[in-house]
Amino acid sequence: MAASKKIASFRLPPLPTVGEIIKLYNLRAERQLSQNFLLDLRLADKIVRQAGNLCGAHVCEVGPGPGGLTRSVLNAGAAGLLAVEKDARFIPGLQLLAEAAPGKMRIVQGDILTYRMERGFPKCIARKWEDAPPDLHVIGNLPFSVSTPLIIRWLEEVSNRTGPFAFGRTRLTLTFQKEVAERLTAGTGGKQRSRLSVMAQYLCNVRDCFTIPGRAFIPKPKVDVGVVHFTPLVQPHIQQPFRLVEKVVRSAFQFRRKYCRRGLEMLFPETRRLELTEQMLRVADVDPTLRPTQLSVSKFGALADAYSELCARNPGLFRYDFREELRRKRRGQGSDSYGRDEMDDEEECC
Repeated sequence: MAASKKIASFRLPPLPTVGEIIKLYNLRAERQLSQNFLLDLRLADKIVRQAGNLCGAHVCEVGPGPGGLTRSVLNAGAAGLLAVEKDARFIPGLQLLAEAAPGKMRIVQGDILTYRMERGFPKCIARKWEDAPPDLHVIGNLPFSVSTPLIIRWLEEVSNRTGPFAFGRTRLTLTFQKEVAERLTAGTGGKQRSRLSVMAQYLCNVRDCFTIPGRAFIPKPKVDVGVVHFTPLVQPHIQQPFRLVEKVVRSAFQFRRKYCRRGLEMLFPETRRLELTEQMLRVADVDPTLRPTQLSVSKFGALADAYSELCARNPGLFRYDFREELRRKRRGQGSDSYGRDEMDDEEECC
């Protein structure tokens, strides 16, 4: 109990403000890296509170920059903070924070897109997937340029239980461009319903926390920012490999304003397109005249199951790419079908 109180009562000593750190180290946001600094520590505290109780927890902060969120995480009582920062200009300011919180903070200069997070924390914090989430959180004010590829990568790691999810159902609290946040959380039939909506919601409980006005950042972005919280589900709503699900969902949303049948047809070679699309829709019991935005996660699950069955009966089908077929036709090679001996690792898992 005494140790718990000690963790909870930790506060950083007086330090230069985030604004002063920026001036001290002559830091400027790089437009090409989509960097925007959050100087308001009250908003930083509000973001961190969305993660839940951090007393005694381990945290990975993505792209801490000048350290606004970092201060809030440390003041929230985190036992260990791993800060992964790609831009070397921010390292001296982060080291200042690490010195003010001895034994609590580690800094890694590297790209979060390639960093192996499963190596960054002690194995003793891991929990079984069926248990409550581990005392491990991923928090970050993400640059707009990497937010979408990064969340797709993490969703795939949720599916495979790798990366930060090797420790269990690790929770994520992240910022996104408001439009992306709305896509992640949009319900069936919603205006912002998209591929991201389905991919996130079949694997996680996704919660739209609040919106931060763009004027709160330096420099001011052209859009507002949304804070989104993710908790992986014990059982995903779709029981198929991630890449198969993504291929089905991506195909459906290629023509988001047309009937779903139009996009799903692109899963199949031209010579059997109508036949296989009809089989898939019939087996999944999906109305071909629904728009992709009108399909629930359960309907996408039925489509993924039906497509998986077709792949099992037609070796090489998963590898088929309609764009490659178009390229061959333009080169005058005809509309060759998929090859039965061209299965790759992705197909075998399907």
